[in-house]
Amino acid sequence: MASLQDQLLQAGMVDKKKAKQIAQQKKRQAKQQPKGSQVINETREQAQKSIEDKKAQGQASNLARQKENDIKTINAQIKQLITLNTISRKDGEIPFQFVDNKKIKKIYLNKSQQNSVVSGRVAIVKLEQAYELVPAVVADKINQRDNRTVVLQNTKIETSIANNSAASGSEDDPYADFVVPDDLMW
Repeated sequence: MASLQDQLLQAGMVDKKKAKQIAQQKKRQAKQQPKGSQVINETREQAQKSIEDKKAQGQASNLARQKENDIKTINAQIKQLITLNTISRKDGEIPFQFVDNKKIKKIYLNKSQQNSVVSGRVAIVKLEQAYELVPAVVADKINQRDNRTVVLQNTKIETSIANNSAASGSEDDPYADFVVPDDLMW
């Protein structure tokens, strides 16, 4: 079977000179294209893929570092809020007990501090391993950043509402006959 070039020559569509030029071009192209070009392309693709993988890993580690920095910043803000707004418990002689992580803890307060904590004007927060008193407004700001830091924050109760609810609830209350002493502490 004759080649395509031979067939074109016999049909008279191409002359010998043109056929030689086409053959030379094919040889040049074959020489210019190295035999391992497919291997080179695969290597290039692998290199490109490894670059993309490294870029993705870098972005993931940057994101993790950013989260770490955000946590450190929030912790620093909380510490600053507590240290700047701490209410001194220096003269505390009345033990006040509260629950932190299912454990009962005790701090010593004076009478006005105890009333403030009970009424909700002051909250108890945890700074590292110690407990401090801060105003309720500051406790709200701390709670926005990290709700695990505020250990005890009572809601403010208006006395008129509390008295009305106590009076209306006394009809159904089975313990209405039992009076709780004012000085009872647990």
